[in-house]
Amino acid sequence: MKSIGFLSFGHWAPSPGSHTRSGSDALLQSIELAVAAEELGADGAYFRVHHFARQLGSPFPLLAAVGARTSRIEIGTAVIDMRYENPRYFAEDAGAADLIAGGRLQLGISRGSPEQVVDGWRYFGYEPADGDSDADMARKGTEVLLEVLEGRGFAEPSPRPMFGNPPGLLRIEPYSEGLRDRIWWGSGSNTTSVWAATLGMNLQTSTLKFDETGEPLHVQQRKQIEAYIEAWKEAGHSREPRVSVSRSIFALTTDQDVAYFGGDRNSSDQIGMIDEQTRAIFGRSYAAEPDVLVKQLADDEAIQAADTLLLTVPNQLGVDYNAHVLENILTQVAPELGWR
Repeated sequence: MKSIGFLSFGHWAPSPGSHTRSGSDALLQSIELAVAAEELGADGAYFRVHHFARQLGSPFPLLAAVGARTSRIEIGTAVIDMRYENPRYFAEDAGAADLIAGGRLQLGISRGSPEQVVDGWRYFGYEPADGDSDADMARKGTEVLLEVLEGRGFAEPSPRPMFGNPPGLLRIEPYSEGLRDRIWWGSGSNTTSVWAATLGMNLQTSTLKFDETGEPLHVQQRKQIEAYIEAWKEAGHSREPRVSVSRSIFALTTDQDVAYFGGDRNSSDQIGMIDEQTRAIFGRSYAAEPDVLVKQLADDEAIQAADTLLLTVPNQLGVDYNAHVLENILTQVAPELGWR
């Protein structure tokens, strides 16, 4: 068995052919797709967070709304950029959304990716400490978040409070038990995956990774996952970790599927530079008839090594079409691979 969910970037644009023409469309359709995915038997509804873009931004109102409309499906992010976050306010928002969802949040966080604007986190009021990079700032904020999510008190209570307090130092409220174990780190390198394991975070890998060996993406990610699991064991954590892989996968079962995704587009990994110093490998898409997909996916070493698969969806094609995409995988591909 493998947990299978969708991952939406929530793109919107008032362009020809787009079913998602506004920010309102993106948010409301995200909720409806999560409801449809739960009805189809999917396991997760995940959302990417970008700032200064016509995509999904502030995640917690959306996660809370999905939590209120669903009852079983996991609800998550992949990922939230911690350069833009106050970790204590993050913990407060996350606790509230998780309680609304009945403890179903799975929050992927990271140091972020290339942005729409230069140093966008500065506009949110954040600056790295002297001598630190923006990545250092994100990781230090993450460590604060993890500590706060432990639920221990840290704030000195007022001697003249407006309301009565429990004894001792105060913690962030509302507090949601178990959320600390449902934090994931979105890692693009072996080094940060080992760091995440040491801190007891689950691991998210995407369709992009630093190109560290020149091997195909799925091979590099399989080795990344192995390094993460080994570091987890060495850290001595008491629970089992979780690992997710995201992929673009389309089963071609209708003429419409073929029109959208047929042909040889994006059928191999690509190499590019995500900044002046960093060479990255961008993973291929899978688009084929279900029986061909079964064979291709069986050879993807990273998918086989992960317990969770997130299917990136073309959200601008609308809720109905994306529900069709999910149903194809859940009914015609996953059972043949032993995932259902």
